[in-house]
Amino acid sequence: MTKEKTIFVAVTNDVSTDQRIHKICSYLVSKKFKILVYGRILPDTFEVNRPYKIIRKKHWFSGGFLFYAEYNIRLFFFLFFKKFDYVISNDLDTLPACFFASKFNKSTLVYDSHELFSEGPELQGRYFVQNFWRSLENYFLPRVKKAYTVSDSISKFYDDKYKNKMGVIRNLPLLNQNRTTQKVNFPTKNKVVLYQGVLNPGRGIKTMIKALHFLKNVDLVIIGYGKVKYELEEFVLEEKIQQRVHFLGRIPHNKLSDYTKIADIGMVLEEPLGKSFEFSLPNKLFDYIHAEIPIITGNLPEINKIIQRYKVGVSVKKPTPQNIAVTITNLLENQSLRKEIKEYQQKAKKVLCWENECKKLDTYFN
Repeated sequence: MTKEKTIFVAVTNDVSTDQRIHKICSYLVSKKFKILVYGRILPDTFEVNRPYKIIRKKHWFSGGFLFYAEYNIRLFFFLFFKKFDYVISNDLDTLPACFFASKFNKSTLVYDSHELFSEGPELQGRYFVQNFWRSLENYFLPRVKKAYTVSDSISKFYDDKYKNKMGVIRNLPLLNQNRTTQKVNFPTKNKVVLYQGVLNPGRGIKTMIKALHFLKNVDLVIIGYGKVKYELEEFVLEEKIQQRVHFLGRIPHNKLSDYTKIADIGMVLEEPLGKSFEFSLPNKLFDYIHAEIPIITGNLPEINKIIQRYKVGVSVKKPTPQNIAVTITNLLENQSLRKEIKEYQQKAKKVLCWENECKKLDTYFN
């Protein structure tokens, strides 16, 4: 009888809403791997029912150097006393412990880079911190034999720098989801521009809030959580537009698509704050395609490549509040364009789906 192969998955989030992790683990479970996911407990962590085991640890520190040090030390000793066939390190902040523990235990290390970590927007201008993360990349990435990332531009960036031929596995939605549709409503009668995702710097949300001043009967709905949530709420008050910006908080993924599909427009207005955002390919772009709602984007290369190739939305070359407002108005008033976009999305989502993308994982896990 063949022994069941084991995979350890390390993340620094709480796993609850990380759909990339869930889809990868579910696919590997279908391939008869036994999975253990190691995350952490956050203040708003909720329980999830998954076909694999999850361990979540509460940490003394919640951010900064002390958190990453604590996390990696604890993770290393957890792995040191256990043996897995594969160890998946998700992003640079889990890689030190995963790399050294896999060497000790002779496990196969697989690195999943969700972003260009050392070039993130929160690191811009913080030279000491950014150089620290760059030094980790310089040490580890040339030594990692199996690795993949989320976009062609990030893969090329790393290959130009480290000659490591990183693969690309995009974070695409499932085309066929076995779920029950639930009736939901937005807290407004106006047309809705939707932002869904993490509330971090550089997501274009403040620019979109300003654009509301140039729009009539259009509100912004924000679904998600993150470090700039309270900053955004204060910004809305400063702009005196609190009646038209609605924060719905964190919504479980099995309910999220019910909200997405009733929005009028999906926004993907990421700003080029560092190479990580410049080369990003956000999950919400594909969620909007699968929900068949028109998309408004900024002028970033990977996002524009999808928009132009599949004709699933409209790009704003210079995403100022005024230009965004004009583009949104045109989208809402041009019914034939909206119908055309919807028809293209119906075709595109059959190509841009996890059922096609997940097969690339077979290259990394025998």
